[in-house]
Amino acid sequence: MPEPGSLLQAWKPHLKWGVVSVLVVAAIAGVALSIHPKPSRPVAPLAVGEPAQPLPTAPSDWHGKIGYKALDARFKVMMTDPSMTGLAVAVVEDGRLSFVKGYGVTATQDGRPVDSETVFRWASLSKTVSATLAARLASERLFSLSDTLGGFDTSLRLPGDAQNSLTIEQLLSQRTGLGKNAFDGRLEDGEDPATIRRSLATLHTVCPPGACHTYQNIAFDTITEVIQDRTHQPYAQTVEERLFKPLGMIGASIGQGGLTGAKSWAKPHRQGRVLPLSDAYYRLPAAAGVNSTIVDLALWMQAQMGLRPDVLSPSVLSDVQRPRVTTMAPYGRLPIARQLKNAGYGLGMRSFTYKGHRLVGHSGGVSGYRSTMMFDPATRTGIVMLWNSDANLPFRFQAEFFDRVYDLPFQDWLELKNGASAADPGEVS
Repeated sequence: MPEPGSLLQAWKPHLKWGVVSVLVVAAIAGVALSIHPKPSRPVAPLAVGEPAQPLPTAPSDWHGKIGYKALDARFKVMMTDPSMTGLAVAVVEDGRLSFVKGYGVTATQDGRPVDSETVFRWASLSKTVSATLAARLASERLFSLSDTLGGFDTSLRLPGDAQNSLTIEQLLSQRTGLGKNAFDGRLEDGEDPATIRRSLATLHTVCPPGACHTYQNIAFDTITEVIQDRTHQPYAQTVEERLFKPLGMIGASIGQGGLTGAKSWAKPHRQGRVLPLSDAYYRLPAAAGVNSTIVDLALWMQAQMGLRPDVLSPSVLSDVQRPRVTTMAPYGRLPIARQLKNAGYGLGMRSFTYKGHRLVGHSGGVSGYRSTMMFDPATRTGIVMLWNSDANLPFRFQAEFFDRVYDLPFQDWLELKNGASAADPGEVS
């Protein structure tokens, strides 16, 4: 996507008896006690019923089949490239959060070191949230994925009034029939998204609606209006109540204020130069509005792996991750693109095979930020990365990561010695 632009809930099982003890002691002493818990996050929730674990931010906490010290060394090599500024990484292995680490800085001028609490933008990785929320609401019968958009109060207008026949499923699997990234430039120039959506009717289609995959941002964000139409509350509030809060994603938010209001947030960069922070794609909250720490993104990946059936049922995950339409491989001209076969798009979620293994995920990119999530649903092993530059190196590194997961021979996917670290990766969303 080009652009010139409560922890308390998660802690309750662990704090219950400690809080009760304090209250008892205070009552005996006749002390009036006011408790305002605002702890930082020293633990990472796993699946329902499993004990919490310390965040694996130190080498002594890195346990698993993957050689994490060697992995760490490779990230350090990556960070020597001038295209990189800051990077946060987390690995889930066999369903357990096994590695969390920050590299580089939040800003080249007066920045602080990136760590597990640094907040980044998700960009188009946000589509996995809105599509998953829609699938969950459909499972609760607020609407059906087969409902047509004409039955909702939305601003979307398509050529030939195709919005009256296009289904929610087709919208979320990027089958509007519009040309790729339709009218993104008008959004970047400051125009109101609803106004732009109404003018999409003036375009020519590249295929009949529902027939092919054509990646969108402005049209995709129509799901925001669909959800608000049926929940009667702001989209961000529904996301918080239905997904972020129950999953313990305490550092996740929607909107620019959630980024800049964080204690530690990463500023956008290009080749070491700080870029202006644009709000253009924040005006498409379902398409590109999410911010979070790397731990929150890891929790999201665990939920997508099926480890939180209390929040995301197997049927919801199947709806989201099942490919509905074939696509070109992501990552444009990068070498990793040639290794991603059988590419498809589900509901705001990509899937493909890598050397015979099925992988699921999504990436994102806005000016000065990139993000990615890729995992093997069969082994519940995957990697998430957030970084504050236009660099393509972490996209490349995903192939090296899965080579390690599958015990394949080492291949230098970074290719730093060959000067192949250009910032433009082609299509990343």
